[in-house]
Amino acid sequence: ENGLMGLGPYPDPSLGQTADPDYINAGKETVTAVAGASTFHSSESFNMIRGGHMDLTILGGMQCSSSGDLASFFIPGKLLKGMGGAMDLVSSPSTVVVTMEHTAKGGAHKILEECTLPLTGKGVVDRIITDMCVFDCDKRGLKNGGLTLIEIAQGITVDDVRAATSCSFDVVEGEIPLMEEP
Repeated sequence: ENGLMGLGPYPDPSLGQTADPDYINAGKETVTAVAGASTFHSSESFNMIRGGHMDLTILGGMQCSSSGDLASFFIPGKLLKGMGGAMDLVSSPSTVVVTMEHTAKGGAHKILEECTLPLTGKGVVDRIITDMCVFDCDKRGLKNGGLTLIEIAQGITVDDVRAATSCSFDVVEGEIPLMEEP
């Protein structure tokens, strides 16, 4: 989105890295570039996205619905840094994966039957990865729609996930695979 392919970690002054204001992530935070990175104008970035040249889009979310809706850019009444390119990203023909914490601060649910925050995209999410589990989203209704729990974190039960999720979901048949540790 910001014209950098080969995004690196945050600058670490203890390693002699300095912040370069030209290298920012989607959250407007200064980052570094890995060896071999490529830079280009942000308009080229959106041409790649809009043109369907990206196979996978991974972005954060504030809420997801059971039908693949995504709310990711602002909470009414809060300061908005900018919409960014999320709407372009999710409207592309790529597979859309949303990563987020399963619940908000205070325990509010973020995976809902319907999003309560303004939508970034309707019926756009293919997969949701949280700190508790991984859901596949049948956004096209090919398998009766909805979410299917396909992986679960170590020490988490299906009942834990149900208690933290405000919509029904199916569970993959057989033993549920454990999520890989980061």
